[in-house]
Amino acid sequence: DYVRFLPSQEAVEIREGSHLPPQLPLLKSRHWLAIDEAEAWRLELQQDAGYHCSEPLF
Repeated sequence: DYVRFLPSQEAVEIREGSHLPPQLPLLKSRHWLAIDEAEAWRLELQQDAGYHCSEPLF
């Protein structure tokens, strides 16, 4: 599973999905949050759910 944060000037688009090679990535959901809400969610994913920052795979 992956979560990708795509910031803009006013909000952050958050894409959740999964990727099992050799298949194309599957987009599960897409959200738009305020910048401060997105940062809080990112910290929660890293601290509680075991996610870590990495370069995009695709």
